[in-house]
Amino acid sequence: MIHSCPLLRSLTLLLLMAGLTFSCQTRNSSDNTTEQTAALPPAPNFNADSAYAFVARQVAFGPRVPNSAAHVQTGNYLVETLKKYGFTVTEQPFTATTYDGKKLNARNIIGSYNPQASKRIMLASHWDSRPFADADSTQKNSPVPGANDGASGVGVLLEIARVLSQDSTKLSLGVDLVFFDAEDWGNSAVATDAYAGFCLGSQYWAANRHIPNYTAYFGVLLDMVGAKGATFPKEGYSTKNANEVVRNVWTTASQLGYSTYFIDQQGPSITDDHVPVNEIAKFPMIDIIHMQVNNLSQTFFKEWHTTEDDMDTIDPATLKAVGQTLIQVLYNEAQPVI
Repeated sequence: MIHSCPLLRSLTLLLLMAGLTFSCQTRNSSDNTTEQTAALPPAPNFNADSAYAFVARQVAFGPRVPNSAAHVQTGNYLVETLKKYGFTVTEQPFTATTYDGKKLNARNIIGSYNPQASKRIMLASHWDSRPFADADSTQKNSPVPGANDGASGVGVLLEIARVLSQDSTKLSLGVDLVFFDAEDWGNSAVATDAYAGFCLGSQYWAANRHIPNYTAYFGVLLDMVGAKGATFPKEGYSTKNANEVVRNVWTTASQLGYSTYFIDQQGPSITDDHVPVNEIAKFPMIDIIHMQVNNLSQTFFKEWHTTEDDMDTIDPATLKAVGQTLIQVLYNEAQPVI
């Protein structure tokens, strides 16, 4: 209600009243935020240091380029780690043909939690790294270490696997961690197929799912989710094909205090491993991918596709923001609908 005031009342009093109104509004807004956060169902803690160690372990093998010893060793490590945490593991070997005619010995790796559950959520990342640093001015033919572009998403998923394995309450839903292979051999300037030579593993999985007719309530892809100061705008194909999932994840991130990472801004459409899932497997999947906003000269993080994509790019705080958001999303979905 607005009260009229005599002219003899001072401007100071009016300003004081306005200040009190603003204070009340600010307090109410703060209280609402606290109430929203408190209303979230309890979820276990995502350990950023553990996720960082998972990233570092992958990078220590060397570039995970298909047909290399480091690639084989890393794949074996993923399988062993998932089994150690009690996940049912499916290996999906396949031969991929690159845009330039090379044959790759590849394998998708799937770890399933609570495999009997009918309601399932799929979390994914690619685990291979790029064979050539084409964005590097001096070392274009050198392989990329792939700390952020590949290993960061895998590290987040491995930490989620560890967290789920240690939670005594047990989720009522199923979770499938899918590690796509042979994502990063493409060439947008030369390849003529719809995916520009990228996403070979996800295309194969979508057409040959590890369980016939497998489907999920929704999926979330992670790509480049560990760099310092990362920003995740809403990727274009995600909002087109799975906008409700985008809203779910970004709202949860905001409630947890991670809106500086999960920014409320529309981003461009990126051809990534979620596209074959949406188009071929026919269930909604979004992409959490680092894109720079308001930077016309650089779409992704500055070390992208260079030999400098090493552990110096990785910030545990970014891994925490992504991993804790996903864990909260899982525990939100496990709650009964009233």
